[in-house]
Amino acid sequence: MTILGENDRLRSDSTVATIGMFDGVHLGHATLVDFLKRQAAELGKQSLVITFNRHPRQVLHPDRPFPLIMSKDERLSQIAQLSPDMLLPLDFTLELSQLDSEHFIELLRDRYGVSELVVGYNHHFGHNKGETFDDYCRHGKQLGVNIVKAPEYLGRYAPVSSTIIRNLIAAGKVDDALNCMGRPYTISGRVVHGFRNGRELGFPTANVGEVDPQLLLPHNGAYAVLAHVAGQRLQGMANIGRRPTMANGDNLSIEVNLFDFDGDIYGQDIMLELISFLRLEIKMCGIDELRQQLSLDRENAKSKLQEYLTTLQS
Repeated sequence: MTILGENDRLRSDSTVATIGMFDGVHLGHATLVDFLKRQAAELGKQSLVITFNRHPRQVLHPDRPFPLIMSKDERLSQIAQLSPDMLLPLDFTLELSQLDSEHFIELLRDRYGVSELVVGYNHHFGHNKGETFDDYCRHGKQLGVNIVKAPEYLGRYAPVSSTIIRNLIAAGKVDDALNCMGRPYTISGRVVHGFRNGRELGFPTANVGEVDPQLLLPHNGAYAVLAHVAGQRLQGMANIGRRPTMANGDNLSIEVNLFDFDGDIYGQDIMLELISFLRLEIKMCGIDELRQQLSLDRENAKSKLQEYLTTLQS
């Protein structure tokens, strides 16, 4: 796969393209790119996926926080795994946002050799959001660009969209988000010093810091996780929240207890795959109740992780 630069120019009538943010790179996106590749192969042309460096809402409404499912680097990596011939990360600018769909199609034709544009089943582009697929086809016919609608993902976990997945993660439903994306939602950061409360409780934790503030965090609570750190994949449980029982203040923390591991990983990069929700974060009556709850969480997490890993092997 070739990653293009924005200033690259492609030969006229050489590509079949699709365009979108692709946040979450979910099963619907996989269906779209698979259809794109088939269309390009039938026409003897190159398949081109165009995505944006920044989400349009972050550009148009910079004063309104809009958390993303994944970082740009992770998104590009996941799109690459879908194996289009070419990938173009495009800067979404205020100037680009003012283009209507007709001029946008013309830009794709003239700069990137687009002879056919594959449109997601519910995707809209161009300044006039009220336009329909028939309008796109009419503009495309005038410009010599064929407009094709991709099939909707109709698999077991349909409907799927980035908005649905964002809502699931925000509600803590990482199990459902996993099914929609076809892989777990992840949180990446670096192991930093914490309050060391976990070791006193018999559940030592690694405190995950330096998390990208632009990314979405799930609802406060406990989760079964797979942790990638120091070249290993370790089973564990994570708590996202404010540690109300320990009265450590109001700052949000992400702490992970790694099962059967006692190494020093301070300062190392860590990625958590969130496999299953365990429970909401609640204030316990005291340390003994908290310790008992953590024991129950650990057994529940081990069961959830074993179930997940078994499905991967089947």
